Amino acid sequence: MKKFILVLSTLLSLSALAQPKLQSPAEFLGYELGDRFTRHHRVVEYFKHIDDAAANVQVQQYGETYENRPLIYAIVASPDNFKNIEQIRLDNLKRTGLMAGAPSTKVAIVWLSYNVHGNEANSMEAAMKTIYELVNPDNAKTKEWLKNTVIIMDPCINPDGRDRYANFFNQYGNLPANADPQAREHAEPWPRGRANHYLFDLNRDWAWQTQIESQARIKIYNQWMPHVHVDYHEQGYNSPYYFAPAAEPYHEVISNWQREFQNTIGKNNAKYFDEQGWLYFTKERFDLYYPSYGDSYPTYSGAIGMTYEKGGIGAGIVITTKEGDPLTLKDRLTHHFTTGMATIETSSQNASKLVDEFEKFFKENVNSPAAPFKTYAIKAENNPDKLKKLTNWLTSHSIQFGHAAASKPSRGFDFQTQSTNNFTLTTEDIVVNIYQPKGRFVTTIFEPVTKLTDSLTYDITAWNLMYAYDLKAFALTEKVSFAKGYEPKVVAQDVVATKTYAYLFNYQSLNDVELLTSLMKKGVKVRKAMKAFFTAGKNFEPGTLIVTRRNNEGITDFDNVVQNAAKSLGRKIYTTSTGYSDKGADFGSSEMSYIKAPKVALLGGDQTSSLDHGQVWHFFEQQLHYPLTIIGTDYFHTIDLWKYDVLIIPDGNYKLLDEGTLAMIERWTSDGGRLIAIAGANSSFADKKGFGLKVFANDDAKNKADKEAKEQKEKEGPVKYGDAERKELSNSIFGAIYKVSLDKSHPLAFGLGDYYYSLRTSELHYAYLERGWNVGMLKGKQKPLIGFAGAKINKQLENTLVFGVEDKGKGQAVYLVDNPLFRSFWESGKMLFSNAVFMVGE
Repeated sequence: MKKFILVLSTLLSLSALAQPKLQSPAEFLGYELGDRFTRHHRVVEYFKHIDDAAANVQVQQYGETYENRPLIYAIVASPDNFKNIEQIRLDNLKRTGLMAGAPSTKVAIVWLSYNVHGNEANSMEAAMKTIYELVNPDNAKTKEWLKNTVIIMDPCINPDGRDRYANFFNQYGNLPANADPQAREHAEPWPRGRANHYLFDLNRDWAWQTQIESQARIKIYNQWMPHVHVDYHEQGYNSPYYFAPAAEPYHEVISNWQREFQNTIGKNNAKYFDEQGWLYFTKERFDLYYPSYGDSYPTYSGAIGMTYEKGGIGAGIVITTKEGDPLTLKDRLTHHFTTGMATIETSSQNASKLVDEFEKFFKENVNSPAAPFKTYAIKAENNPDKLKKLTNWLTSHSIQFGHAAASKPSRGFDFQTQSTNNFTLTTEDIVVNIYQPKGRFVTTIFEPVTKLTDSLTYDITAWNLMYAYDLKAFALTEKVSFAKGYEPKVVAQDVVATKTYAYLFNYQSLNDVELLTSLMKKGVKVRKAMKAFFTAGKNFEPGTLIVTRRNNEGITDFDNVVQNAAKSLGRKIYTTSTGYSDKGADFGSSEMSYIKAPKVALLGGDQTSSLDHGQVWHFFEQQLHYPLTIIGTDYFHTIDLWKYDVLIIPDGNYKLLDEGTLAMIERWTSDGGRLIAIAGANSSFADKKGFGLKVFANDDAKNKADKEAKEQKEKEGPVKYGDAERKELSNSIFGAIYKVSLDKSHPLAFGLGDYYYSLRTSELHYAYLERGWNVGMLKGKQKPLIGFAGAKINKQLENTLVFGVEDKGKGQAVYLVDNPLFRSFWESGKMLFSNAVFMVGE
């Protein structure tokens, strides 16, 4: 008997060791939440502790950041639901139509996402408080909610940015914390913690997935497809709290139920805030339009997608607001905790209806989509690299596509001409119709005309990928089904001659630029064709890459080096046995220009837009895989600029570019350097000595606009105070797409189509270069193809420069008025930017 008791006691002890006692955040961390900023690794450890201590929680790693921090999420359910969690997940996918079969369970799924912006820093603290209360055995309310609701929590979408902010504050914060807004601890240095490692705003990247954090998150998100999604943020510390319902504009694909339930959730949140006397606002500022937010992407995927914003950016542990009140970190995390609990409560109380309406959303998508354009046909003759990238993107979002059963005459909106035309739909064309689970999301991405219920928006108003990729495509008002899955064209390699005179490669996509940089890094010397030519039975376009055996004698195993580089990137290899061209320049001609591998410098630091700097940095390291030297603005005036061939100055507000610094850059450019100024950086060179860029004053358009404004004022009277903001919209652009005329003979336009579709995000406008090359221009009357731009600014844009090159001595100044790398999803812009770095000059 004693032996039995001893064994039983041992088993119980081992069991206790296997499942530790549940600890509150304060017990685990050793301090109260709100006393300090917790670093990410400790939050991960706490979530793992909850996993170990609670039988109804599972914590999983779903990815890793660029700085190698783990990305995790937690699943919290009742014991009964936890046992059946995989069936609940699969049943939910069956409701969407993304998986075949009939669901056998009916459980609501709520997903809470925290800290997408690293310096909106309270929400990761709130996540710990929230998960503890969800599993706290003494919390009867959460036990009840979990009976019909599964909770998924991502405690930190952006660990790299969050730790950047926490490390700053923990290093510079006073002890005790200083509430003075002018204290050092409230002045976060560049680049601040908002963005990820590459300084991308992850809350603008849900749809585009340019960052590894987004790629990992979207993959797991689409494996669950929650019914409710909350994206936690902070706003300026003098603002109170924002929660749903969202502001207009709502995209018209959003269902009535999604609108209604935002109100239901908002009212319950308000109830708890009213009890405490906390201030809040709804239906203002934060809209549901741009598809790549943490609220809009889930909304277009069937969820009730919402942003919650607590005042607190820059507040540290405590700050004095404009009202003279202290705002503490504890206050902030408590408010986020409260809305999280209230949202779960509302979802649980309405779980059955929530699930039913979610299923209805997808049934309507599949059976009766309301959007006027039912099918998008993407022509097979498009560049295969673009098609591969696009189809990979479609697949990542669980969007269905394929080929039609038979060719047939069709009619639709032509994205290249912006008019309705006849065309032949072939069995090789890619067909994407909206009769599918992700149909509404497809509409928001591809529709040629968008309805904007309110032009006062929070972000850009245009993003169409047909223009971003510059695709030959049509939008049809009829349904076209696909009979078979997509079959990409395989690059067929010809037998390569044993000893060629030269290798030739097309230059039409970013993959071709990657080949160029790959060869350069291996020391291979490459030339470019300045004009079209004909050799070896084939026409080659301007920009064609030419690798001659001559000048590459020093490359060991030259043929294998070139061929392996091309094959690794899926490049078609063309060869010639002669340097003589049947038409066009021969290979020894100056028209076959040598491309020197440039040493590239990028300006970064204070005065530079961190987001735009990050776009260039990411492009070189993660897409071109080409070396880049980042030079700080704080010591730029001390560097030897002549060590570099290319200087990239991203968007920013540059006080450092004073008369003396501009003179230095002008001398360096004349000595052979290449300056690339992007977006707002051009303002530092416009109308300055030594540079030919001039601000454009369209006097006729201005006079006409002033006359119209005067007549309007006489008719309506003085502008009312409350109408002033909307009146200014006439001078504004909210991310609209314009059709840019190109000089295709210039190297800056190599590899591009007949036109360039530019995503314009500012009102900057400059005159044509008098002594330079106007490569991209807005000719004549202007109106965006998609998106909002005011009437007055459209008149000012008539006959203005978009992209230009000024030859200066041995070098060049390249002016990119629109940012071609904006958020890294504008694919054709990447080609243009690559040309500025590698093709211009030489």
